[in-house]
Amino acid sequence: MAISRKVYRMDKHLRQRHLMLSALTVGFAGLFVFSVLLAVTIGAVKIPLWDVYRIILYKLTHIPIGEASFLSKGTVYEIVWNIRMPRVLMGAIIGVLLAMCGVVMQATVQNPLADPYILGISSGASLGATFSIMIGASAVFTGVLAGMGTAFWAFAGALGAMSLVMLLASMGGGRITSAKLVLAGSVVGSLCSSFTNMIIYVGNSNSEDMKTVSYWLLGSMTSARWEKLLLPGICMGLGLLFFLTQGRTLNTLLLGDEAAITLGVDLAKRRKVYMVLTSLLSAVAVCTCGIVGFVGLMIPHIVRGFVGSDHRFLLPMAALTGGIFLIWADVLARVLIANTEIPIGVITSAVGAPIFVYMMVKKSYGFGGHD
Repeated sequence: MAISRKVYRMDKHLRQRHLMLSALTVGFAGLFVFSVLLAVTIGAVKIPLWDVYRIILYKLTHIPIGEASFLSKGTVYEIVWNIRMPRVLMGAIIGVLLAMCGVVMQATVQNPLADPYILGISSGASLGATFSIMIGASAVFTGVLAGMGTAFWAFAGALGAMSLVMLLASMGGGRITSAKLVLAGSVVGSLCSSFTNMIIYVGNSNSEDMKTVSYWLLGSMTSARWEKLLLPGICMGLGLLFFLTQGRTLNTLLLGDEAAITLGVDLAKRRKVYMVLTSLLSAVAVCTCGIVGFVGLMIPHIVRGFVGSDHRFLLPMAALTGGIFLIWADVLARVLIANTEIPIGVITSAVGAPIFVYMMVKKSYGFGGHD
């Protein structure tokens, strides 16, 4: 009888915790939407809040409030709808992608220091982008594809790096392990970085090319346009739909290889699928806005500190938090220094490094099944 009461209390506590975490997730979803709407109103050009929301409401519902000509054309319309809105949405999408990939990557390789770029993806993308900018390889794209050259080569570099990592990790026989993946990623990352530096050193460059490369290597949302939101937006949606169904499997992976195999999880297959998918999603993020560091590494740890390691709640919360964080990091990048835009990677690193130091000193977070 005493055992039954104890089990009932534990079950009741678990239900209460799940209810609390579900409510917290809904609250963060609301904060995510609020951040998008508020961030659009902030910028170097001061625009009345009422004008901003009138334009957004008109574009979304076609309900005119005031003069229709003001709501569909003019300088204010261009700034709000064609510059700020796509940029804010780009930050939200990339933040969700990177944080989601960070959570999955850390569980898959069972390494708390893993992030979406641990497999050398960022270095491969940097090599492709630098090759395009400094050598002029993007000139092969003409017409409607003229502006996609750098993104194409960055994506190709990321995929090439991922393929090489998977090849190295599978060499020598045996199954692909987390240790092999991390080591292969380090090798490929170093190799790509050395080639990137060589291209910069010997390339026929000018100051404009160097500035473009710098912005790419440090990340920027300046290229955000409505047409560029389609690919990362679709990838974000499909990635979330898939990984939200993998919560129990990701929880099992955290128990270690032997425990996962005992529980019937095909580790080799799951690890390969998760690695390929997170690599592809990270490559999409990188080729869209350059390299944005610390988001995939920092956000999962912050969220894990107050949600725990249950991926059924950790994954959606980390995705929402990553989107919110990158929205406001981009706002800071735009307005922190007058008439100057700071690369967003500088902001994320400046914020992420002290937070990570604080977490290490406090030791108030856990990882895996041993929280």
